[in-house]
Amino acid sequence: MTAPGARDRNTLGDATSPYLRQHADNPVHWHQWGPDALSWARERNVPILLSIGYAACHWCHVMAHESFEDDATAAVMNEHFVCIKVDREERPDLDAVYMNATVAMTGQGGWPMTCFLTSDGAPFYCGTYYPKQPRGGMPSFTELLHAVTDTWRNRRGDVDDAAASVVAELRRSSGALPAGGTQIGVPLLSGAVASVLRDEDRDRGGFGGAPKFPPSMLLEGLLRSYERTSAEPTLRAIERTADAMARGGLYDQLGGGFSRYSVDAEWVVPHFEKMLYDNALLLRFYAHLARRTGSALAHRVVEETVDFLLRDLRTPAGSFASALDADTDGEEGLTYAWTPQQIVDVLGDTDGAWAAETLAVTDAGTFEHGTSVLQLLADPTDIDRLADVRSRLLAARDRRPQPGRDDKVVTAWNGLAITALAEAGGALGRGDWVEAAEECARMVLSIHLVDGRLRRASLGGVVGEPAGILEDYAALATGLLALHQVSGDPDWLDSAMSLLDTAIDHFADPDQPGSWFDTADDAEVLVTRPRDPLDGATPSGASSVTEALMTAAALSDAADSSRYATAAADSLSRAAVVLQRAPRSAGHWLAVAEAWVRGPIQIAVSEDAPSELSRQARRLAPGGAVVVAGRVDSAPLLADRPQIDGAPTAYVCRGFVCERPVTEAGGLQDLLQER
Repeated sequence: MTAPGARDRNTLGDATSPYLRQHADNPVHWHQWGPDALSWARERNVPILLSIGYAACHWCHVMAHESFEDDATAAVMNEHFVCIKVDREERPDLDAVYMNATVAMTGQGGWPMTCFLTSDGAPFYCGTYYPKQPRGGMPSFTELLHAVTDTWRNRRGDVDDAAASVVAELRRSSGALPAGGTQIGVPLLSGAVASVLRDEDRDRGGFGGAPKFPPSMLLEGLLRSYERTSAEPTLRAIERTADAMARGGLYDQLGGGFSRYSVDAEWVVPHFEKMLYDNALLLRFYAHLARRTGSALAHRVVEETVDFLLRDLRTPAGSFASALDADTDGEEGLTYAWTPQQIVDVLGDTDGAWAAETLAVTDAGTFEHGTSVLQLLADPTDIDRLADVRSRLLAARDRRPQPGRDDKVVTAWNGLAITALAEAGGALGRGDWVEAAEECARMVLSIHLVDGRLRRASLGGVVGEPAGILEDYAALATGLLALHQVSGDPDWLDSAMSLLDTAIDHFADPDQPGSWFDTADDAEVLVTRPRDPLDGATPSGASSVTEALMTAAALSDAADSSRYATAAADSLSRAAVVLQRAPRSAGHWLAVAEAWVRGPIQIAVSEDAPSELSRQARRLAPGGAVVVAGRVDSAPLLADRPQIDGAPTAYVCRGFVCERPVTEAGGLQDLLQER
C-alpha cells in the first residue's frame, strides 16, 4: 500500500515481490495495488493504468526496457494516470479478474497485461504487450496512452458505459457450474480420455500444436485411467509425450528440470524460464510413471528434477523459490545454448565431437545465432561417458552468467512441491526427499500461517500482505496429507484438516454446494469475486481442494470423513460438465475423478515398524490411492485392523468395501490389480 505523502514517486522498493522490486528504479510513479492507490485516482480524476506481469516473463522485461525505463514515456504515464504494478503470482485474484476482462475484449490474453480502469477498478480498455514504436498494426504504447487520455477527458460517458458492460459480463461469466447433470462414473471418464487422445500429436507427443506446454495434469489423469483400465493405447500416448518432453530441449539435459513451454511442436526450443509449479507437477507425474512402468528414463528424470529443485530453487529456510528467469542479462538462452566449438572447448576434440552428436548440437544450430539447445534423442551405449560429459558441461555452464531467480515463496506452489517430494520419496524409497518435503512444510506453516489464516507469499522469511486464496489452502493441505501418509505423523493430518475446515468456511459457496470461490468471503472486494473451475498451468483451486477433501475423508475419523466426502462429491458433481465438454482444461479434475471412481483405494498396513509390505504398498499403489502404515492405534484408517499372526498386514478397501487382509507383497499386488 502506498504511504500518504508518497504518491508522486515510485514506491515499489518496499514490496515483498521481487518482480515489483525490479521496477523500483523505473521513472514511472508505480504504486502497489491497494485502497490508497485507487483513492489517489479518484482525487486526481484520472484513470488507472494497471500493469500485471511476473519476474520470469520475457515480454514483461521487454516492455519494461522499452517503455517503463524511458523517461519520456514515464512522464506521460505519470501525468495522465495513476500507475499500479501487480505481480500476478502474488495476486492471482487480480490477475484472474483482469485477464478475463482482457480475453473478453481482445479474444486473447497474456503477459504483460495492460489494463485501463476507472477509479473503482472497473476495466474499460485492456491489452497485453505494446511496443515502443508502432509495429504490425499495433499502436505504440505512447499513442495508446494519448488515445486513452483523450477518451477519458472528452468521451467520459463512453468510458463509463464500456466499464459497466465489461463488469456486467465478468459477473455473468463468474457464476457456478451446474450441478446434477452427468454423473461422475466410468462412461464419463472413458469419454473424457477418448476426447483427449483424439487431440494427441502421435508423431511428436503432446496435444495440439505449437507452442506446446507440458501437460502434467492431463498425463497424471491419463496414467490413473490406464491403471484402472489397462488400456494400452492410453499408456502408449502417455509414454510418447513423457519421452518426447524428457528427450527434447524442454528438459534441461545438464541440470535437470523443465522449462515453461516449447515454442515449437517438436519440444526442441523452450521458453527458458523454469517454474516451481511446472517442475513439482511434472515430478509427481514422472515418479508415478516410474513406479508404474519401471521406466529408466522416467526414474532418471525424477532424480534429476529433484536435484534441480534442491540445488537451484531451494531457499536457505528449506522452502522453494518461484522461478528462474527466461532471460540472462536480457538475452534468452544465453546460459543454456551451445555451439559445437563451445562443447569442444570444454571437453576436448574427441569427447566434444561425441557429446555434440549425442546432444544434437549441430553447426546449423537449433536456436539463435547458430547455437543449439541440448537434446538427448536416444541414450548412448556408454552411459558412464554420458554422465562424465554432462557433469563437465554443467560445471562449465555454471561459470556462465546465470538467470535471475524469483525468491518469492508461494504457498500453493510449495504445497505442490511438498506433495511431489513426499509421494516420490515414499514410492521410490528416498527418505531424504521426504525429509526435504517436511522441512519445506514446517517453514511454510511457521511463516505463512498467520492467526490461523494463510498468506499468499513471503520473501526472505518476511510474509507479504496478500491473503491466501483457495489454491493455497488446497495445495498445502494436499501436501500435508501426503506427508502424513509417508511419515505417519498425526500433526500433518491435523494441520491439513484445519486448513480444509478454513477453506470450507471461507471459500465454499453457501448457496451452491460444490462450488468454490477463489477468494475468501472476507477478502478485499473486487469488481467481481473470481471463481474459475478450469485447470490451467496449475490445478484450479476447486479441483485441488476436491483432491484434498477426498484424501482427508479417507484418512479422518467418521464425523470429519462424512463432511469431507460430501463436499468432495458435491464438487465432482459440478466438475462433470467440464470433463464432458472441455477435458483438456480439466486434467487435474480427471485425475481426481479417476481416484474417486475407484473408491478411492485405501491401503492400511498394520505394522510395528517400517516393513517390506508397507514399502511395497507405496510402490504398488495407483495414483490417488491413500496409504497409511503403522500401529493399529496410530491413525483412524488403521483402527480395528490388527496384524495377523504378528506379521505386517495390509488391508485394501475401495470406498466402503474391503478385501481380505494379506501379509505378503504378492497378495497385495493381486488385490490392487483387481478391477
